[in-house]
Amino acid sequence: MKKLELKFLNEDNKTVTISLDQPVEPADPALVNAAMDAIIQEDCFYSSGGNLVAKKEARIVERNVFDVEL
Repeated sequence: MKKLELKFLNEDNKTVTISLDQPVEPADPALVNAAMDAIIQEDCFYSSGGNLVAKKEARIVERNVFDVEL
């Protein structure tokens, strides 16, 4: 399963990650950038370290799980 991770810095300069399932691919960097700007501007998320104040990075992460037969 793939996820889009949006990573921000909060007021304590700690990383806060917002994960979104099933991202549209290929990801449009301009749209991701604009969405992250809007999240900061609208102040719509709060973390234990304070408000989100800066963008850190965005990435698509894929996790694969394989069962081991016992």
